Amino acid sequence: MKNALLIAFALFNGCFVFAQKANFYEDSIKAFQKNYVSTHEVVPKKDRKHFHFFPISRAYNVLCYFEKITDTIGFTMKTSANTLKHYYKYGRLDFSISDKECFLYVYQSKDLMQTTAYKNYLFVPFTDGTTGDESYGSGRYLDFYISDIQNNLCQVDFNKAYNPYCAYSAGYKCPIPPKENNLTVAIKAGEKNFGKAH
Repeated sequence: MKNALLIAFALFNGCFVFAQKANFYEDSIKAFQKNYVSTHEVVPKKDRKHFHFFPISRAYNVLCYFEKITDTIGFTMKTSANTLKHYYKYGRLDFSISDKECFLYVYQSKDLMQTTAYKNYLFVPFTDGTTGDESYGSGRYLDFYISDIQNNLCQVDFNKAYNPYCAYSAGYKCPIPPKENNLTVAIKAGEKNFGKAH
């Protein structure tokens, strides 16, 4: 009888701890989104009610294998204003979403590399199966830092995917994701279409 009670308690306690961890994760993403909205540099306070996000899902918080790429020449990435920005290909992320093998390339901005604050900043623009429908038509962005890569692994959370400034207002030079960063799967995580036209 005592053993049965101990096992039952252990199972209950384990479920409680798991639930706490799950809640902690969801709460952390909610806090991230709340901060993102409240501190947004482009959308005025009166319009921030028009931000929308996919439901938070741990399935889109993926562990990626990172492969470093040595690129000393770089390339130009088109922007929404028909200008060009210079980037270097820094590496490639390989991961699995919905049992489908995927990859995304990681870039470094030539301009930002010259600044102290952003010299280690990495940029991942992408499109996916929701682009132009549930999410912004020109794609979305993810970013992180070189220090986030440990032992050729990197945790990438699509719940933190966000729209470029062009989603809210005209006049910005937003990088357009290269075709090589087009995911055929639908990434139903992160920021959705902004709810107000411009």
